[in-house]
Amino acid sequence: MFRKLMGPAGVAARGALLLVAYFVLLAAGALGWAVVFAVAGLIALAGEYALARWSPATHTLLEKVGLRGDYRQLARDLATALLVVAAVRPSMGELSLILLLPAAVWLIAIFAGALKTMIDRRNPVSALVRNIDLGPITFAPRPPAWTSRLAGDRLALVNIALAPAAVVAALLDTATPVVAVGGAALAVAALVGAIVAATWLRGRGSGPGPLMPAVQRWLDSYRPEAALYFAGPAKDVYQANMWLAPIEALGQRAVVLMRSREAFSELADTRLPVICVPASVDFMNLEFGSIRATLYAANVGANIHMLREPGMKHVFVGHGDSDKAASVNPYSKVYDEVWVAGLAGRERYARAGVGVLDSDIVEIGRPQLAGVHTFGAESVDRPFTVLYAPTWEGWLDDDPYHTSLVLMGPRIVKALLATRPEVRLIYKPHPLTGTRSKEAKAVHERVVEMIRTAGGDVDATSLDGTRHLVVTGRTPGLFDCFNQTNLLISDVSSVVSDFVQSERPYVVANPGGLPEDEFRQQYPTSRAAYLLSRDCGELEKIVSVTRAGDDPMTEARRELKTYLLGPADANPMDRFQEEISRLCG
Repeated sequence: MFRKLMGPAGVAARGALLLVAYFVLLAAGALGWAVVFAVAGLIALAGEYALARWSPATHTLLEKVGLRGDYRQLARDLATALLVVAAVRPSMGELSLILLLPAAVWLIAIFAGALKTMIDRRNPVSALVRNIDLGPITFAPRPPAWTSRLAGDRLALVNIALAPAAVVAALLDTATPVVAVGGAALAVAALVGAIVAATWLRGRGSGPGPLMPAVQRWLDSYRPEAALYFAGPAKDVYQANMWLAPIEALGQRAVVLMRSREAFSELADTRLPVICVPASVDFMNLEFGSIRATLYAANVGANIHMLREPGMKHVFVGHGDSDKAASVNPYSKVYDEVWVAGLAGRERYARAGVGVLDSDIVEIGRPQLAGVHTFGAESVDRPFTVLYAPTWEGWLDDDPYHTSLVLMGPRIVKALLATRPEVRLIYKPHPLTGTRSKEAKAVHERVVEMIRTAGGDVDATSLDGTRHLVVTGRTPGLFDCFNQTNLLISDVSSVVSDFVQSERPYVVANPGGLPEDEFRQQYPTSRAAYLLSRDCGELEKIVSVTRAGDDPMTEARRELKTYLLGPADANPMDRFQEEISRLCG
């Protein structure tokens, strides 16, 4: 029972227990039960602290149902007044002070919060930058950090001191302790309010925020020629990360433009200058006259804020070629050009008939794959390693076969862990796994537990050693895992297309049970793959054949590599540079 209460399933129960403590607190105050009030008050305050530190989900739930922290503070203040009235029977003058002092604190808190908001608007954090020196910037006056933290609802927390004062007052049968503590709380609130008000008065007449003009001055002086634009959320930032290294290697001056603060924080380390401007009005007021080519890694609505710029070429580069429907999104029609890895990408758009002209498609290879070792290029003293890298559950409820994880994942992992001689398993799920489907999240957690039980490292940050690994963080990267892999098991996804660069054997899951010929025709990336049905009956034989080196699919993989990624003798980074140079003139 206790374990369930403290686990993920106890989020609502913990909130309910806190509310019970408040109901008892109010009842004890109304009835004048000082001891019960003291116990309930301690439980309520301890609960508030515990939830804030260890159960933020409960805090979020209480906010969603309208039981905000400031309302709970009002309940504490009301209970305090009720206890003093019921237990002490104060005079009319004392009663007025008992009610007016905490009310005055709340009034100051509200106005201090409003003034702080106006001060913040004079100093908007309208842009975030990385690897950029904006020079000296003069902001409007700001209050000290400690007053900024207190101004607003938090300032009313000084009234917490009234609760123990009320208990003392009830025990001593005098209202003096509450009046004295209330006066002290009002003095603290008045001090904070006065500092905030004085700061607001000093800053009157300040001009617009200085950040955006500073960003524009930097753009005018640096004059970037190419840009990577990413407007997706933090959970999708891997889509931008994969283009950072190729863009760093360009001969042109380049910049990364972002729209989400959270994604900006999650962006991988890079030497490129990075600008994040969340507000659409601020972003659209920037001048990008020097940029000649903008690359888009994802199709999102906020792309329109950059697509409206007429003086540049807009190029969709995506975040990996695959046979998924997402790789031929009709949205791609809005771009001047669509860059794909090889002939497979061009033919994929032709088959889809979504309106992208063949003349707008450019084959550039995959410049990210330069570090992926080809078959036999490296000899490492390690056990036979299998990488299981399923894709995520996707956006659509009517596609249960989008990922193998739900229907086949535990069976695949169980079979690999039981293989003799032993193999090493690396499990690297898609970054979005479980974000939309509770079932996928539960299966993922089950797979992780299976690997933990087998002695694996379920929070791996390195590929060293011989243990089974679960890799879910930014590092080690997917391509690093490729270089440790003898056999890949995956789904219809760009993971397969990229792994073909290594020319090593790979398995594509067929959870829908399509006939083999139909599956390979519908998903060309599987032409050189071993197919795995839902019962995974073929897995033992596949591991045995590829482990022994008696692999009949070797030549097929070489041919498919050219079809998917372009000619083997062509350097994709050179192709990338050539096309950027063409657009930048």
